[in-house]
Amino acid sequence: MSSIQSWVNIPADNGFTVENLPFGIFSTTDKCKRVGVAIGEYIIDLSALHELSFLQDVEIDQSVLMAENLNPLMALGRATSTAIRNKLQTLLQADNESLKAAGEKILVKQSESTMHMPVKVGDYTDFYSSIEHATNIGKMFRDPENALLPNWKHLPVGYHGRASSIYVSGTPVYRPNGQKMPPNATQPVFGASARLDFELEMAFIVCKENEPGKGVSTTDAADYIFGMVLFNDWSARDIQKWEYVPLGPFLGKSFASSISPWVVTMDALAPFKVAGPNQEPVVLPYLKYVGKHNYDIDLQVFIQPEDKEATCVSKSNYRYMYWNMAQQLAHHSVNGCNLKVGDMMASGTISGKDPDSYGSMLELSWAGKNPVSLHDGSTRSFIEDGDTVIMKGMAQKDDIRVGFGEVSGKVLANTV
Repeated sequence: MSSIQSWVNIPADNGFTVENLPFGIFSTTDKCKRVGVAIGEYIIDLSALHELSFLQDVEIDQSVLMAENLNPLMALGRATSTAIRNKLQTLLQADNESLKAAGEKILVKQSESTMHMPVKVGDYTDFYSSIEHATNIGKMFRDPENALLPNWKHLPVGYHGRASSIYVSGTPVYRPNGQKMPPNATQPVFGASARLDFELEMAFIVCKENEPGKGVSTTDAADYIFGMVLFNDWSARDIQKWEYVPLGPFLGKSFASSISPWVVTMDALAPFKVAGPNQEPVVLPYLKYVGKHNYDIDLQVFIQPEDKEATCVSKSNYRYMYWNMAQQLAHHSVNGCNLKVGDMMASGTISGKDPDSYGSMLELSWAGKNPVSLHDGSTRSFIEDGDTVIMKGMAQKDDIRVGFGEVSGKVLANTV
């Protein structure tokens, strides 16, 4: 596959190509929040594009493009975003002079822009869909010979999380306080988490509602998914360990999650579809699916101590997921749960088979027993104050690159 050449300069390692064109919300010193599309090191101001009549073939009101989040655009259905993407692909080609002449009016430098939360998240669900991750956790804390719980291979395990504390990349994360049960102690103590962790995840965003009481099939699931972002599900392992029995994660998770600002559409990811792992035992009929629903997306995690060089501590891939998005959506709605535009559903930690592909410090350091070495000579069992965690994602096939950019968050001490 050969990439589409553009009149916009796109650096060789940049994933915001003509094949990508992700959507986001940006502002500048003289532009209020609005919808933009990333291309190279620039942002296309879709409102300005509309004013210049370049989107006259797309049935869309300019107010949608001036919204403070993508929800109004997503609610129009995938056909509208696909039409915008197709139009832009034509306008951005190297031999198309029409938009190039108006470049100064519609292009904004990313370096001179501020990115905002791309969507208004109504509800947030976190799944637990990597068999490698679930197996590692089971080996650590339950039974090394029977690491998976009895239900794990029969359904996509998940829990309802906190939408209000999902933040856009670059937002600082404060170390959470909570109850912990120290080893060999008989009473819990209160204080700051000493085992703050990241979780390498991806999340998809819902763009269509179903009727209450009517589930979404795996066949129809694609119509409900607008696109994907990188997702860091920050976790306080010591708080989580004490509180999660019997109802699951609560304060150990709800303090913060971080997402990348650009939403990569499912149209852009279509060339990277791959077959998922064989599922044994055979799943129940509502979870069966046809076709390829996993995606080959390379993922990296870096830890950067304050004023120091960043170290890559994990290299994973989204293709490892045991349960795919179509199955997750079908399971989420099979009980009649009504989905809303803007709902966000995260994958759960994405771990591979090799130790350097594990998607959390809990696994990389094996619960603190094997500290990870950084370039500055220091080690980490978990994340320390002043550390910035950076996650990056890139799908590549031949000359085609589709990138997610990055999601980053710096950990600050909690002074409360």
